Amino acid sequence: MGFIIVLILVGILLLLAEILLVPGVGVAGILGVISLGGSCFYAYSEFGSTVGTVVTVINVVLVVILTIYVLRAKTWKKLALDTNIDSRVNMFDSKSLATGDCGKTLTRLAPMGTAIIRDVKYEVTSLEGVIDPGTDVEVVLMEDNKIYVKPVSEDF
Repeated sequence: MGFIIVLILVGILLLLAEILLVPGVGVAGILGVISLGGSCFYAYSEFGSTVGTVVTVINVVLVVILTIYVLRAKTWKKLALDTNIDSRVNMFDSKSLATGDCGKTLTRLAPMGTAIIRDVKYEVTSLEGVIDPGTDVEVVLMEDNKIYVKPVSEDF
């Protein structure tokens, strides 16, 4: 009788894992159904039709309870990603920012990152690969709300 209980528990756990962790019809769901079916088969073959029927009813009730639990809205709210995107597009005009303006990178540009130019933070793109934070940069090009920068070279 202990083997039947183990098969039922393993089947329910595998079905729960299939529904919550690995969605789709996969190995865990198939193994869970096989485990529940195996518990019914073993109960019928070893203990007779009365125990087999009781085990089958228990399996059906447990699967119905599991289905109701999973279909509740609160279950999915706990598992759902609930974040808001608070980023925005660089909005600048030609009067506040121009080609040739210099600034300093705040983050690593690989190739995109943040730089401060004329005391305003902008998302910028590097023309020359990776630029480390704290590097002086110069605005080279502005198109389609993108600001392209390159490191300032010191000429002697």
